[in-house]
Formats: sequence, C-alpha cells, structure tokens
Amino acid sequence: MYDCIVVGAGPSGGSASYHLAKRGRSVLLLEKESLPRYKPCGGGVSPMVQEWFDFDFSPAVALTVSNIRYTWQMGDPELVELTTKEPVWMVRRDVFDHYLVQQAQKLGVELRDNNGVTGIEWKSDRWLVKTENDVFEAKYLIAADGAKGTMAKWLGFKERKRRMGAALEVEAPHSAPDVSAAHFDFGSVQNGYIWNFPKPDGYSIGAGTFLGGEKQNLKELGAAYAEKFGIDITSIKQYGHPLCLWNGNQPLHTQNAILTGESACIVDPFTAEGIRPSLLTGVLAAQAIDEAIGGNTDALKQYTQRVHEEWGEDMVWAQRIANIFYRIPSFGYKMGVKRPSASQRMGKILCGELRYRDVAGAAVKRLTKGLMGIK
Repeated sequence: MYDCIVVGAGPSGGSASYHLAKRGRSVLLLEKESLPRYKPCGGGVSPMVQEWFDFDFSPAVALTVSNIRYTWQMGDPELVELTTKEPVWMVRRDVFDHYLVQQAQKLGVELRDNNGVTGIEWKSDRWLVKTENDVFEAKYLIAADGAKGTMAKWLGFKERKRRMGAALEVEAPHSAPDVSAAHFDFGSVQNGYIWNFPKPDGYSIGAGTFLGGEKQNLKELGAAYAEKFGIDITSIKQYGHPLCLWNGNQPLHTQNAILTGESACIVDPFTAEGIRPSLLTGVLAAQAIDEAIGGNTDALKQYTQRVHEEWGEDMVWAQRIANIFYRIPSFGYKMGVKRPSASQRMGKILCGELRYRDVAGAAVKRLTKGLMGIK
C-alpha cells in the first residue's frame, strides 16, 4: 500500500509526487497516456517556479523571451521589453512535464503511464484505485487529472463552479521562427485573445475565450493570425480543449483526498495562466498530505485554505480586471496595454514578481473611471 496515489502526470501531479517523495513518502503516479505525451498548451511559464524546486529546470526550457509584442486586431503594435529579473520561459509540455516526472522518479516515485484509472472506492481506511489491469491501495489520493478528468466527480465533489473557456491550438513548424518575443493579439477574438509563443523550431499559436464566446470560429481566427507570420496552418492538426478558469473559492479536499491543478479550477481568468498555479497546488498538496500522515487531522482543510489565500485571493482581482477588459477590449487596450507602465506591471505579474492585488485596485479604478467618462 502506498502513502499516496497521484492521478495525472501533468505539472500539478508531477509537482505533488516530487515533493511527497522528497519527504520520504511512497508515491504511485498514474497517467493514462504514455510519457512523454503531447499536450496542447502555449507553454509560457513564470521563472519564479524554480524557487519551489531544488533541481534545475533549464534542460526542460525550450527558450526564454524578454519581449512581449501586443497588437489590436493584428495592427497597432506595442512592443514591451520586460524589466523583470528573469525572462519568461517557453516550454514544450511533453518535455517539461516528463522532465518533472523524471525528477520525481529519481526520488523513488513509481510511475505507471499508459494506465488510465477506471474507478475509485473508499474502503475503511484507504482508497482503492482501479485501472484496466490492476487495483492499487493508498492512504491518500490526489486528483490531478485536469479539466476533462473524472476524479473530482468520483470523489463526490459537486459539479465544479467552472468558468469554462475554450482554446484552439496548433504547433506550427517554421524554418526561421522569430524567437525575440511572445505575441498577444486582442480584439480579434471576443472575450479573449490570440497568442503566438515561439519555440526553437516553430510557433505555438492559439486562440482562447475566457468570458463566453466559445461558439466563435477559433480555427478561422487562428489561421488568419498565423498568416501574419507566413504560416498556413489549415493543413496542420489543431487541438481544442476546455479551460477550467478560477471562478471563486470552493472546497478542494474530501475524505483523504484533494484536488490539484485544473481539477481544482485554478487557471488565471485574465491571462489563462495554468502551469504556475498547477505547480503551486502540487507543492501545497504534498505538504498537506505529509502533515496528514504525520497526524495533523486538519491538514487537508488547511490545504484548501492555503490555495484560497495564496492563489484565490489574487484571482479575485484577476477576474475583476477580466470582466472589464474583455467586455470592452478596445478601451482596455488603450488604457492598459498601450500604457508602458501598465504593460511593465503585467510583465512582472506574468513572471511572478508582482501580484494582481499589488496593482489591480488602481487598474480597476482607472478603467472604471474611463468607462464612466471621468477624467
């Protein structure tokens, strides 16, 4: 019997597994796909996540960017050079996720990939986790199976208060990609944006909506945007997927089990950043389960509280900004993106050097006054 079974080998599952093993706990990591596996994701990561780990992530970072280029409906560009301590990481999720899992394996985590979970059962004092071929037992369980996972439902959580977004992405090879900047376009997609994140051998191009608008033809919008970079993506396989955006605090623990990553609906409702909060929930989950095994009966409850405090309180402000910005994006672009100071602050938020709560009060006030015609 294991101390903990982690279901899902994405950033939160890998993070939780690593930190539990580092604390000397026995961990089984189950993943339905064979690793490494492709995962549609822009792949922008805040470099501050390095602080949570004692190994070097650089082998899993494809490249770094220190510039962000914004456009409005593919024109009116604004190039911002970040003044952050470290540039933003660009990663490929197949490499990044697998690298994290490999570090966990070095500490003794047992990986069973290509091994999807078919059901779970609480029996007396342990969880029984069933796959197609085996039944495993553990004292504790971490659900890290993402936006489309079934673990939260099986664990008895009510339908998650998901603020669903939608994204369509494509990996576009290019012989000479522009790796100088990450690109964001506003105004072309209703209630969202289009992005182009560079990789050494091409681009990750995608479009996402965060306040509704899922019925837009994201494929056409993404294709038109890709043409600006000399790419025809119509013949390239495209991937659509939901986004579990943060939509208020909710319970993240139950009987000897907790939710992490997108299972916990922690994606930033303004930028759709998901990797950093996923890693964070993995760190906090490992700490909570380690303390629970050590006799702290309130440890899992404290996990929910810590996620609310360390992430949820900031997402309140992110959601307020999103509600204004994406409903009247032309005004938001003028008052936010086109203001150099605002763009610099946003860059620092993306890099983890600032939090929304540090700047959002003034930003919301400025946007609101502008909308009311107050000078």
